[in-house]
Amino acid sequence: MSVGVLIRRPVRGVTALRGGRARRPTPYQVFGLLFWLVMSLAYWRVPLCCDAGQHTAVVERLKAHLLHPLHPMADLPGAGSPYYSPYAVAQGAFARLTGFTGWEVLRVAGPVNLAVLLTGIGRFVRVLTPRPWAPVLALAAMTLLWGTERAWWSGYLGLMSMTGNLGYPSAFAIGLAFWAWAWTGARARDARQVRYVGPNGLRGFTGYAGLGALYGAILLVHPITAVAAVTGGVAFVTGWQRGWRPAVVARWAVVGAAALAVAVVWPYFDLFELAGDDSVDAMHRRLYEGLTGHFWLALLGLPALWARGRRSWRDPLALMFALDCLVVAYGWISGHYTYGRILGLTLVPLQFALAVELATPRPWGAGRRVLGAVAAGGACLGLLTVQAGAVVPRALDPVGFEQPPDWPTYDWAARHIGPGEVVVTDGYYAVHAIAGYGPNLAAPAWPDAALDERVRLRRLADVRAYLAPGSTRAERAAIAHRYRIRWLLLTRWHPVPEEAVVVAWSRRTGEVLARVG
Repeated sequence: MSVGVLIRRPVRGVTALRGGRARRPTPYQVFGLLFWLVMSLAYWRVPLCCDAGQHTAVVERLKAHLLHPLHPMADLPGAGSPYYSPYAVAQGAFARLTGFTGWEVLRVAGPVNLAVLLTGIGRFVRVLTPRPWAPVLALAAMTLLWGTERAWWSGYLGLMSMTGNLGYPSAFAIGLAFWAWAWTGARARDARQVRYVGPNGLRGFTGYAGLGALYGAILLVHPITAVAAVTGGVAFVTGWQRGWRPAVVARWAVVGAAALAVAVVWPYFDLFELAGDDSVDAMHRRLYEGLTGHFWLALLGLPALWARGRRSWRDPLALMFALDCLVVAYGWISGHYTYGRILGLTLVPLQFALAVELATPRPWGAGRRVLGAVAAGGACLGLLTVQAGAVVPRALDPVGFEQPPDWPTYDWAARHIGPGEVVVTDGYYAVHAIAGYGPNLAAPAWPDAALDERVRLRRLADVRAYLAPGSTRAERAAIAHRYRIRWLLLTRWHPVPEEAVVVAWSRRTGEVLARVG
């Protein structure tokens, strides 16, 4: 009998570190990278609009005075403004180091925030299920299953709204929220701690303190997103935590204490003063209008979420959905419509429950096949009616999809206006954008805790009086002196006052820039 000798060939290259096996990328790593590339390009091709002027103004003020910034949009003190969050301060520091403008920083922030969001989604879904295609389906559901009418708001994560708000603090905060939910879920259910937290699991109080600091950061970056983040965390702790021993209670208490500590020590504004601030409630009433048209496709996930709830009332996705609905209902009943800002995250349990259900390995039963077909049809409907224009440029569009907003830029005016000089404008686009280039407005466009709302409304009334057709030169001079007005940025329909000198005009919009004083 011959004895064979087995000779094992040495493994060379990077695969030697893994015992000879090259690690294959997961489906989510492949599709997530493709999604990041496509959406980053889509975000860069669309002109920044809407709230972008506010956020770029924040960066400009921090770039000028990092430790003691002025009000984001007016020549006033900025102490107490909630816009000066850790996220914004980091952007301001980045702008100071690089020399980038606020608009350029916002452009850079989009892909960064998207990376935080995508990695958070992947981590969150891994806590729910090990099925490899579940995060891919979750990403598709989250971006397509909204409604058949465009829902455009900060914190909404449809493809269309992403082209405008990826650079906002809300996008970064939502990405952190997914990471917080993943970490909370992993710690709430012991059986998953080692598998999903990793070998350096920080099993003691340090890890829980870090989790609390993460919730505290979300609270500072975007307080209303923190409401949804906390309801999600409570859902995971309620659903998965077993055995409420004193040590367990103490650990979760550390999470809450660390979150509050982070919020308390932040020097730029007092977070707890915002709790009683209702100045922005009126502008958010629109969130409760047209809910069916904006969100009905997400209800396709209701059968999957209902099935999870029937299997266990402690299912975290079912609990998260119930808690979020209660918060939204409270906002409507109480008149604090700002709580409607979490409507976008209220859809997450529906969308992700559907994704987990459809990631089940085949063969499928008849019910799951029907659910899959209906979900695919809903995703196609959402894509064709609302979302496709986000990723299909008009030049390549054979159908005529609705495109993202195409706002004008104001570089042509800003080059004449010195930093901090005061502008009065009657244009909708201009009043939302011009402060992002460095000038100040006589009357800020948005409420801000740093400025008493009565003062802002009085300034708005003075601006309307200045622009009124019947105003006299003496009246305009008094208002200009009161607020140190140096410039007028007027639409083509508004006559230029006799004392103003036209300096520049826009070929696209017909607006004129005139100097006064």
